[in-house]
Amino acid sequence: MKLPVLSGLETIKKLKQVGFIAIRQKGSHVRLEKSFEDEIIKVTVPLHTPLKKGTLARIVKDSGLSLEEFNKIK
Repeated sequence: MKLPVLSGLETIKKLKQVGFIAIRQKGSHVRLEKSFEDEIIKVTVPLHTPLKKGTLARIVKDSGLSLEEFNKIK
C-alpha cells in the first residue's frame, strides 16, 4: 500500500479522527498527543503542503497506526 500525498492540515484532521488532540503549535509545527493504555503517544506534524513522503511515513509510524489503518481514515 502506498503513502497518500497529504498536506500537514489533512494529516492532522486524520489523526484527530482517531483520538489525537492538538496540544500546541510552535511556528509551522503542531504537536499532537493521544493517551493509549499507560502511555502518551506524541507526534509532531509540520504544516507543509505537501508533506514529504519520509516525513509522512515517520508520522504514521510514530502514531502507532499501520499504513492500512491510516489510509482507511476518511
